[in-house]
Amino acid sequence: MFNRMYSFLMQNNILYKYQFGFRKGFLTSLALIELLDTIYCHRDNHDFVIGMFFDLQKAFDTVDHTILLHKLENYGVRGIVLKWFHDYLHNRQQFVSIGDSKSNLRSVTYGVPQGSILGPLLFLLYINDIENCVHNATVKLFADDTNLFVHGKTFREAFDSATNSVALLYDWFCANRLSLSVEKSCYSVFGCDVSAASAYTITLGKVNLNPVNFTKYLGIVIH
Repeated sequence: MFNRMYSFLMQNNILYKYQFGFRKGFLTSLALIELLDTIYCHRDNHDFVIGMFFDLQKAFDTVDHTILLHKLENYGVRGIVLKWFHDYLHNRQQFVSIGDSKSNLRSVTYGVPQGSILGPLLFLLYINDIENCVHNATVKLFADDTNLFVHGKTFREAFDSATNSVALLYDWFCANRLSLSVEKSCYSVFGCDVSAASAYTITLGKVNLNPVNFTKYLGIVIH
């Protein structure tokens, strides 16, 4: 089923082109090159660039099965194959075992089966339409690592763009029942020290994002 699904997605160019996680030929180095190229390109044009880095909480465990099946149908997975996925996700159970003790069985109504070959692919499809939620910026993804870059000729222009984009992204996360770790999410201003932008804020829901002078992305510190 994985081979059939992946072949169908590739033939119909369905997967988001800036999703670099769990895809054949999409290396970590390519994700880093794409991200850095975005920063350098706008800095060469003397723009202020704001990079926002979002951390999802237990992303694979919070996938809503009803929403996932609806998205699969929209992407063309229908009929017997859609019913197969419904049966694959439905009525799964789990228990916890510690030493000689075991908990009672509980139904699993959220999440993709981790450790399975289909789990990562189903997650990619679940967040695949994130590209449509922000219109003035490009979302970059590495599995559940979500990054958003905006730019402007002035601080005000860049921060206004960032504020509008984050509001749209936050609405998308809420609609898809994905939880963000606000404490681990942050932003950097490229082209100046972040303290120079202290008069501005970027709000995620009702909480201000944490401004940082550098952040680690895929093991690389970006300053």
